[in-house]
Amino acid sequence: MKTIFFIRHAKSSWDNPYLDDFDRPLNNRGIRNAPFIADVWSDFLDKNNLTIDLIISSPAVRSQHTTEIFASAIDFDIEEIRWDQHLYESSWATIAELIHFLSDTIQTCAIVGHNDELTMTVNHLATQFVTDNIPTSGVVGLSFEVSAWLDIIENSGKLIFYEYPKKHDE
Repeated sequence: MKTIFFIRHAKSSWDNPYLDDFDRPLNNRGIRNAPFIADVWSDFLDKNNLTIDLIISSPAVRSQHTTEIFASAIDFDIEEIRWDQHLYESSWATIAELIHFLSDTIQTCAIVGHNDELTMTVNHLATQFVTDNIPTSGVVGLSFEVSAWLDIIENSGKLIFYEYPKKHDE
């Protein structure tokens, strides 16, 4: 079995209109929400005896910060994160290709990136429609009954996790 967690970066700041999109940082809400959802995710991993073998992230500033927050929540070594430029302004097909070329020694990975690409990837890979939009700081987990990443095909992933900040608002 292979498992992937798709993590959308936390809410970013638009305070500086002159800042390049790649360089936008998290805003206060993102800095508040990301650790909360990261802890929810960490609890799920612990309860289900899942260990993240690899984290791949877009190198955009808002994704880097989000990735570091999520990695910290599960005690994942920051030095082991794989920063992949292909996750910035990518397509679902690019993300699928990245998944297909993962080492089969990896059982569970997390991919941190951007919308609309993450939402499209999740909906292409899941056995059912998941969402119109993965919210910022949202995490979707899919499991696949395969032994090789290359064997993952469209409509084959079982939804095992879907959390986002507003789901927990009272």
